[in-house]
Amino acid sequence: MLDIKLIREQPEMVKAKLGLMGVDASEVDALLAMDREAREAITEVEKLRAEINAASKLLAKAGPEERDNQRTALRAIGDRITELDSNRAANEQALISKLLVTPNLPDDRVPVGTSEEDNVTVRTGGSIREFAFKPLPHWELGEKLGILDIERGIKLSGSRFYVLRGAGAALQRALISFMLNLHTSKHGYTEIYPPFMVKRDCLVGTAQLPKFEDNVYHDIEEDYWMVPTAEVPVTNLHRGEILEASQLPVHYVAYTPCFRREKMSAGRDVRGIKRGHQFDKVEMVRLCTPETSNAELESLVDNAESVCHALGLPFRTVLVCSGEKGEFNTLQYDIEVYAPASKGEEGGEWLEVSSCSNFGDFQARRIGLRYRPSPGAKPEFVHTLNGSGLALPRVLIGILENYQNEDGSITIPEVLRPYMGGEALIR
Repeated sequence: MLDIKLIREQPEMVKAKLGLMGVDASEVDALLAMDREAREAITEVEKLRAEINAASKLLAKAGPEERDNQRTALRAIGDRITELDSNRAANEQALISKLLVTPNLPDDRVPVGTSEEDNVTVRTGGSIREFAFKPLPHWELGEKLGILDIERGIKLSGSRFYVLRGAGAALQRALISFMLNLHTSKHGYTEIYPPFMVKRDCLVGTAQLPKFEDNVYHDIEEDYWMVPTAEVPVTNLHRGEILEASQLPVHYVAYTPCFRREKMSAGRDVRGIKRGHQFDKVEMVRLCTPETSNAELESLVDNAESVCHALGLPFRTVLVCSGEKGEFNTLQYDIEVYAPASKGEEGGEWLEVSSCSNFGDFQARRIGLRYRPSPGAKPEFVHTLNGSGLALPRVLIGILENYQNEDGSITIPEVLRPYMGGEALIR
């Protein structure tokens, strides 16, 4: 959530930055008007209360008739205070509700643009394989090997669900275990196993709610929300706390299944398992001071890229433009793996396997997460960052399509073989 003081003090800067996110200047003016009305109501209430205090002191000295008149006047002032307080509370709630859906201010480094063509490639890794045969898409490979069953996934749960079988399920589990081990043993993260259902406040805190409520699965009876990403429970671990500077930075990594209604992707990627209502992901979350957050983001991206390097997958890292990035981060890098047959007859495509974002103090302000820069100092908001490290099933797609052989088998990347009983091939 943006700081209303910042909007008051630098309205033109805020309008210009939010304009890059598609927010009209009138929306900022509306925020300022709500804020102004709330503060004016507070001023008037304070003035009226001062009048009551002064009149109360004179009441004891007044005669009977004058005392009755003064009591009537005091009651009228009290009623006016009640009315103003009620209006102020409603106005403040409307202001908060509007701030909750107002995007974050993009970093100056964010490329200005409206589509993925405006994203800027900052790095590439690995090399795109030249095949001596026509590579098959993952859905054909998986079906022929008996490791991917889309039809039975649909039978069980409907469209955008699938079943992994045998070596397919084992490969998925191997990837999760490998990524967790890499991040904990090599990159210094602390592993978290969080609940997969959370309270509404957690989703409001990380900005999935109220903006994207239609895309989150909700149990109405218990008011539990199924996590769309481990970012939600892990970022909220320290909600409402004041950390000491010596505790920062905090680096957490967690595996969770993720549940999302793919409403916004209707009609897209209808073949295969690129998009689903349920998928697995290893998520990295960082909490740090404002001074170190830029360096923390670059390190986070490096950790995500290292998974691609270790798996031998061709990838590219792009700095996402203003019109494509998430609304609530300040800066976003996407890491995309090349899948040579993922579009079927049309050929290959780049699949996003990680988004690494810096949110500044945007989420911390919503969840009340602060730190004390030095003993006795006034608490300040921490900066929060997160990124996939990495997301499935797209990594699985990348392995199936890049490591396929002419006989239809799949070579298992070396780093995964210890998790696959030493096997080198899926036949």
